[in-house]
Amino acid sequence: MSTENAIVCENLKFTYPDAPAPAINGINFTVKKGEFLSVIGHNGSGKSTLARLLNGLLEADEGSINVLGLDLKEGKNAVEVRKHVGIVFQNPDNQMVASIVEDDVAFGPENVGVEREEIGRRINWALSAVGMESYRTASPARLSGGQKQRIAVAGVLAVKPEILILDESTAMLDPRGRREVVEVVRRLNKEEGITVILITHFMEEALLADRALVFNRGEIVMNGTPEEIFESGEKLETFNLSLPRISVIANNLRAAGMEIKDVLRPEELAAEIALNKQNLTISAGQTTRNQPETEAETAEMQQESEIDAAPENHDIIIENLNFTYSKKSPFATKALNGVNLKIEEGEFFGIIGHTGSGKSTLIQHLNALIKLPQAEKKYKKKRVKKGQPQPVLPAISVGQFDLTSKKCDFKALRASVGMVFQYPEYQLFADTVFNDVAFGLKNFKKNLKPEEIEQAVKDSIEIVGLNYNEVKEKSPFDLSGGQKRRVAIAGVIVTRPQILILDEPAAGLDPKGKNEIMELLHKLHREWCKTVIIVSHDMDEVAENCSKVAVISNGSVFACDAPAKLFCRADELTALGLDIPLTAKISKELENYGIQIKSDCTVLDFSQKVIQFFGGGGNA
Repeated sequence: MSTENAIVCENLKFTYPDAPAPAINGINFTVKKGEFLSVIGHNGSGKSTLARLLNGLLEADEGSINVLGLDLKEGKNAVEVRKHVGIVFQNPDNQMVASIVEDDVAFGPENVGVEREEIGRRINWALSAVGMESYRTASPARLSGGQKQRIAVAGVLAVKPEILILDESTAMLDPRGRREVVEVVRRLNKEEGITVILITHFMEEALLADRALVFNRGEIVMNGTPEEIFESGEKLETFNLSLPRISVIANNLRAAGMEIKDVLRPEELAAEIALNKQNLTISAGQTTRNQPETEAETAEMQQESEIDAAPENHDIIIENLNFTYSKKSPFATKALNGVNLKIEEGEFFGIIGHTGSGKSTLIQHLNALIKLPQAEKKYKKKRVKKGQPQPVLPAISVGQFDLTSKKCDFKALRASVGMVFQYPEYQLFADTVFNDVAFGLKNFKKNLKPEEIEQAVKDSIEIVGLNYNEVKEKSPFDLSGGQKRRVAIAGVIVTRPQILILDEPAAGLDPKGKNEIMELLHKLHREWCKTVIIVSHDMDEVAENCSKVAVISNGSVFACDAPAKLFCRADELTALGLDIPLTAKISKELENYGIQIKSDCTVLDFSQKVIQFFGGGGNA
């Protein structure tokens, strides 16, 4: 690694207008040329602000930033710095500028004066690097969130920057896509010497870096190798971060008497477990509790919540569902291909699948944001020629609602089926948090008195963990990303929907924020929401929280089962571009040592089963 510096920051300070505290508060750090640096920290800790300061999108209030020998204090240098510093934002829509994918990727090279022939080569290389070659002539508007994110990464790669900053740029990708993009970045770093700054909440990504910084309230509170950072244990929790799951498992096993070193990879933990003597007597009652409920406990809570439930049925039944975007046009894209699925009332249901598999399209049918053909006003039953079979039409029923009928009360359906989209902040539009949360309530329940509306809004805002008096008069656009997400959820749950659907509810949140969102959803599920459905790319999140999981692949249901059964099919899931939970990876590694651990894939149950194995003579 070169000893020359790529970035030098001294006493750097920045405060947003009207903000009560600095976003960046007097930080000092250096990044060497060719270094791979990861930056972690809670939401609102200053990470994204730093990224914008480093390529001149924001101007520091105090201190200095020197990038590749250019002082950003001099305004003319900001434009030059951007030619050498590429940044990929968390939300890909912020970077989309063209109506065709190849034009979007070409935009950056064109603006820095790359020759036309070279631009063509770079487009091919960048799209191939992120696995999007076949979408070269597609419209970005018709891509899924994860596909858009790959295109955004390709657009920056095509510039071939000397410094590459990724601000949670893999948050919406499926596991394969995340691996591919990170592998491209690592290769650029190792082979071409590109300096990389990776802002991430994925601990396995942070481990790939040469060095890691931990941010807390605008300050750098830890600086060292990833191993040094994560081995600091509970110190991370003082900075509003959660321990990695693998550290929680190691702590559980140590608390029960096993000798386990601090490790950060599944194969290392499996080796540590195998080193313990088989006859070690361990008490199975000494595990710590840092994760969501096990499947059994979740089922028990569901039964408790159903004691006072209304007798009506809220099952969701989907039959032969097909859907094509831009039908009868050159951009026609088949999104769903004969989906058949039943989601029973009371489930905490997960939907997983590779990027572009059709997950988001599927859930948008469940509250008729996308209507079935038969329910459209202009629909007329087609005449079938004599001797030909009747076409098989799609059908969806959501409890009492028949979504094939033009007479379906779609307004009542949408009051009963709440939807939180992939980017919840897109659902915010009003001038104050109060008005944003109250909007749906006023539309669905027009007979409510003002005091009833105020009470319902107050309850919803407090349920999602915000202080009503502090935020009610604030603009939702002045809130942090995590707060915006909570306001968006409050605006949906204010009508008390019986079914709650969330598309990537925890994507982009820090580990603690993810846990808080999932705990909130379990609370709603226990108290009054009959069914919760989450779409997720996080296999650990699904394993920890869901009672049942459907795998969508190429627009069809590949499998639907309990997490414990589903994640046993590791090779099949990997072939689909998915992953398996950490606990399943450790179990697979333990088989090499002759240790069979069958758990429900949650951290707590896995820890208990390992302890039982050693304490019970090998019977887990």
